[in-house]
Amino acid sequence: MKTQRRYDIDWLRVIAIGLLLIYHIAIVFQPWAMFIGFIRSDELMESLWKPMSMLNIWRIPLLFYVSGMGVYFAVQKRNWKELLLERSKRILLPYIFGVIAIVPLHFLIFQKYYHLPLGYYAHQGHLWFLANIFVYILIFFPLFFYLKKIRDSRFVRKISSWMRYPAGPLSVTIFFALEVLLVKPQVFEMYAETWHGFFLGMIAFFFGFFFVFIGETFWQTVLKWKWLYLGLALTLCLGRFTLFNLVPPAYLLTLESNCWIFAIFGLGFKYLNKPGHTLTYLSRAAYPVYIIHMFVLYAASMIILPFDIPVFLKFVTIVAFTGIGCFVIYEFGIRRIYFLSPFFGLKWKSKAGRNLGIDKKIKKKEILEIPVRNS
Repeated sequence: MKTQRRYDIDWLRVIAIGLLLIYHIAIVFQPWAMFIGFIRSDELMESLWKPMSMLNIWRIPLLFYVSGMGVYFAVQKRNWKELLLERSKRILLPYIFGVIAIVPLHFLIFQKYYHLPLGYYAHQGHLWFLANIFVYILIFFPLFFYLKKIRDSRFVRKISSWMRYPAGPLSVTIFFALEVLLVKPQVFEMYAETWHGFFLGMIAFFFGFFFVFIGETFWQTVLKWKWLYLGLALTLCLGRFTLFNLVPPAYLLTLESNCWIFAIFGLGFKYLNKPGHTLTYLSRAAYPVYIIHMFVLYAASMIILPFDIPVFLKFVTIVAFTGIGCFVIYEFGIRRIYFLSPFFGLKWKSKAGRNLGIDKKIKKKEILEIPVRNS
C-alpha cells in the first residue's frame, strides 16, 4: 500500500529530540538534579524551570504520539512478522546495546565527578523510552493489523466524522484524565520508569497511530483549529502559573498537554510538511544522538562546571559542547563506521553504500531510519 510521505512528522520528532537535549542540560542547573542522577552545578539557574515547565507536560507525550504515527506507516508495508522483526532490529537491539555499552558511561562519569567508587552496572537510564515503545508494539500489533482490515468500515467513518469538529481530537483527553485519576502520579511530569509514564505513553502511542489511521480528517481539523488549540494551551498554562503555582489538578494538565500537541500538529502540518537535505540528515542523526547524548552531556558538565565563569555562560557552553560532541560522534563515528549502524537503530549499509556521500543517495522513503519514523 502506497502512503504519502509526511515530512512534518519527521520534523516534529527531530525538534522533540532537540528539546529533550536542552531540557536535560537545564536539569544540571536545578537544585534537585542529583536526586535524579544528574551532575549538579554549584551555581543554579532556577529561572530556567518556568520555560522547562511549559515544555515538560507535552514534550514526552508528543514523542509517544509521533512514535505511534510511525508505526502506522510501517504497518502499511509489512505483515505482522515483518513488523516485529523490523522493530526488534530498530528498537530492541539498540536498547540492549545501549543498556550494556552506552548508559553505563554517564554513570561512570557521575561517579568520577563526585569521587565515588567506580563501578559498572547495566541500566536502561534514558533508554526507558525505547523499552516502552517496544512493549506497546507487542501489545497493540494485533489490534493495528485488525484496524488495517476494517479501514473502510462504518465505525471508522463515524470516528472520522467526529474528528471534523475541534472537540473531536480533544475528546481523547478523557483517556488521559482517567489514567491520572486511576494511577494518581505524585508528579505528572515523572514519566521515566513509572506506571504513570507507561500508561500515559501507551495511550498517546495508540492515538498517534489512530489519528493517522482515520485519514486526512484529523489533519484538516488540527490545521483549521490550530490557533484555538494554541490559545487554550496558553490560557491553561497561564492559569497553571498564576492560580495553581505550577501544580494544578492532573486532569487539567492532560488537557493542556493535548492542546499544546494538537496546536503543534496543526502548525507542523502547515509549515513543516516539506522535504529537504537538512531534514534528511537530521532524521538519520536523531536516533543515534538520542542514544548517546547523556554521556556527552555528563562529560560536558564534568569539564565545564569547574571553570570560574558566569553560570549562564556555563549553560551555553554545555549546550554547545553537547551539540557539537554528539555531531562529531555521529558524523565521524556512527555514520562512517558501517558495522555500528544497527546498534544505533540505522540500517546496515551495504558495501556499495559505504562512502561518505551515502546520505545524498538515500531514497525519500528511507529518510527516517529510527523507530518513530513514518515510513
